[in-house]
This record gives sequence, structure tokens and C-alpha cells, in this order.
Amino acid sequence: MTSVISGSITLYVLAAICQGLIVFKRSNVPFLHKCTLILGGLAIIIHGLNLVENLFTEQGLSLGFYNASSLIAWFITTLGLLSSLRRPTELMLVILFPIAALSLICKAILGQQELLLTHVTPGIAAHILSSILAYSVLTLAAIQAAVLQVQEYQLKHRHLKGIIQALPPLQTMEKLLFELVWVGIILLSLAIISGAIYLENIFAQHLVHKTLLSIAAWIIFSLLLWGRHQWGWRSQTAVRWTLGGFVVLMLGYFGSKLVLELILKTG
Repeated sequence: MTSVISGSITLYVLAAICQGLIVFKRSNVPFLHKCTLILGGLAIIIHGLNLVENLFTEQGLSLGFYNASSLIAWFITTLGLLSSLRRPTELMLVILFPIAALSLICKAILGQQELLLTHVTPGIAAHILSSILAYSVLTLAAIQAAVLQVQEYQLKHRHLKGIIQALPPLQTMEKLLFELVWVGIILLSLAIISGAIYLENIFAQHLVHKTLLSIAAWIIFSLLLWGRHQWGWRSQTAVRWTLGGFVVLMLGYFGSKLVLELILKTG
């Protein structure tokens, strides 16, 4: 494990500790908030530099399972940190920083052989970018849904101490969830459309599971937004549909890559 990766992992862990103290201890918040932003920001920058070095090779774009996992973790963490500057998403960072650190650890230890894409046209690059952004935003939505579920459970059982004190009102949390779902489904739509246009055969054997599950996830998230508009779906209904759509999307992307690249050893 290189010193660069070790440094990024250490910064992520320290940032998570600072944010955890803010969320759970509520002590000296202004100082800890600055520490979180500085440490998290530095970790993201170093992580990003490492990604550039590993993704762009002389042979082509290295976007295998572990590189893709690290890239998505980087996107998610970056979006989460930026979102926390204007939205009440601080609790997410306690989860996101360790995920980013874990992705680097797995990449350093296990990701020695990676899939190479030798001919990446602008259209395919747009498809890859929109896919990664869609997955990142909908991952944030899934985390938000999980936090919302915990918050509602604690309110329902009158557990008014601990984590509940660090969260904004329930309506604010629900509003943020649907904002994330809206952005995510727009990006997922772009990913599916660009894939249909620029990929030679979107239903080829090695893409069919990813394609069908991505479309299924799009349908689930669309039904959630329709239910919200038509029948005012909220609370546990919104949580269940969000988590269900995310699981399907995760199986479509990581499930197919895991089976093809690590189990079947196909490129």
C-alpha cells in the first residue's frame, strides 16, 4: 500500500472521527466542523489524484471492479461533502468517509488486475460519467432513506436523545430524500439513453443483466416519484421504494461486474 493511499485513508478516518464527534457528542462543533472539511477535503483530493493515476493508463481506461468501486466511492464522498455545506447531510459523512477509505484498502490489496477499455469515444465517456453520477446520487438517496427510517423509528418510540438530536425535522429529511431521487433518476435516464445510443449492443450477453436491472431500478424510482405526486407517498413507503430501487441498481452494476470480472474472470 503506497504512502499516498495510506495518507488518504488516514485522513478519511480522522475526518469520520471529527464528524462523529459533531453528530454524537455535539462538542465544540465549529472547530470540529472545520477539521472535518479540511481533513475530508484533503482526503478527497489525494484520493482523486490516485484515481487519475490508476484510471488513465497508456493501454486505455482501467475501469475494472476495484477501480470502479474506488471511483464511485470518491464521487459519493465528494457529493456528500459538498452537499453538507448547504444541506443537513452531516450524518452521511460518518458513513461515507469510512466507505471511501475501505474502497482504497480493497483497491490496494485486491485490485491488481483491472479491465481495460481501449477505445473510449466521447459518447461512451458521457455514458460512463452519467452512470457513475447516477449511482452516486442514488446511493446518497439510499443512505438518506436509511437515516430517515432510523429517525422515524426513534420518534415513534419517543427516543429523543442521541442521534435524533443531530437530525433536522422529519419533513426536511423527506424533502432532501426526494430531491436526491429526482436528481438521481434524471442522471439514470441520461445513462440509459446514452447507453442505448453509443453502446454497440446494449443487450449483449455481458451487458444484458446490467441493462435490464438498470431499467428496472429506473421504473421503481419513477413509480416512487409518481406515488409521491399522486398519493403523497412519504415516510416508510418512500424509504422502502428508495432502498428497493437502490438494491436493484446495485445488483445491476456491482453484481454484474462482480460475477463477470471476479468470479467468471471474463473481460
